Amino acid sequence: MNKSVVLALGFILSGMFISAQNFDKQAPQGFDIERKEISHGKIDTVTYESKTVGTQRKALIYTPPGYKKGNKYPVLYLLHGIGGDEKEWFKNGTPQIILDNLYAQGKLIPMIVVLPNGRAMKDDRATGDIMAKDKVEAFAAFEKDLLNDLIPFIEKKYPVKKDRENRAIAGLSMGGGQALNFGLGNIDKFAWVGGFSSAPNTKEPQKLLPDPAKAKELKLLWISCGDQDRLMPFSKRTSDYLTENNIPHIFYVEPGGHDFKVWKNDLYIFSQLLFKPIEKSKFSEFTVGNHGESVKH
Repeated sequence: MNKSVVLALGFILSGMFISAQNFDKQAPQGFDIERKEISHGKIDTVTYESKTVGTQRKALIYTPPGYKKGNKYPVLYLLHGIGGDEKEWFKNGTPQIILDNLYAQGKLIPMIVVLPNGRAMKDDRATGDIMAKDKVEAFAAFEKDLLNDLIPFIEKKYPVKKDRENRAIAGLSMGGGQALNFGLGNIDKFAWVGGFSSAPNTKEPQKLLPDPAKAKELKLLWISCGDQDRLMPFSKRTSDYLTENNIPHIFYVEPGGHDFKVWKNDLYIFSQLLFKPIEKSKFSEFTVGNHGESVKH
C-alpha cells in the first residue's frame, strides 16, 4: 500500500473519529490557560449600522488562527448574559484562549465567532437597573437587529458561508434564552442552536416550538445547565418537551452553578460539535437520565 493511500485512509478514519464525538465530556485542566507557543486567533471590535435601533452598535469578532480572507468560514453568534455586553465573554470567559487551544489540537472546524451586544437599545450599556423593563425588552428586540442588521453586516464584511448549515447561535443565561428563542424561531436561518443555563426569558416550550417536528431540521440542538443552578427548571422543561416529541437534542447537566466555570466548559464542548457530521444516536452520551441525575464523567 503506497504512502498516499495510507494517508488518505488515515484522514478518512480521523473524520469518522470526529463524527463519533469521542472526546472529553468535560474540559480538561488547563483548557483555558493561554499557551504562548501555539498560533493565535485575533479579536477585533467592529461597528455596524443598526436600522433596528437607529444607532451604531458594536460587536467583537474572533477570527481563527491561520485566518485568510480567501477562505470561506462558518459563523457562530455567541451571546452574553443580562449583566454583560459584547465584552462579557471576552473578559470572563476567554473564548479566544479556549478556541486557540482547541485549534492547536485539531479539534475545531475553522469558524468566525461574533460576540454582539444583545441589548438592542440606544444606550446598550450594562449600567443602572439591568432588570428594568426597557432593558429586558431590548434583549427580545435584538432578534430583529441580529437578523436584519448584524448578520448582513458580517456577511458583507467577512468571508463567511451564508447558508443556515454554516450558521450557529448560542449564549449564556439571558443569551441562552435568546439563542433558543431566536434559533428555534428561525430554523431557516440557523442549523446549530445552543442554550447554556438559559434564563426565564426562554419562551415556554409550546411557544418556543409550536411545531416540534420542525426542530428535526437542526443539525444540533444543545441545552446545558449546572446541576446547582436555580435556573435548571427552564432548561429541563425545554428538554422534557423535546423528549416528549421525539426531538433529538443534547441535554447536558454538568457540575456547577450559574457562572463562567460552567459556561467555559459548555463552549469547550459545544464548539467541538459545530459544523461537523453529527451522529444523533450519540446524543444520549451527553444526556441525563429520566430522573435528572448528573451526567457521568
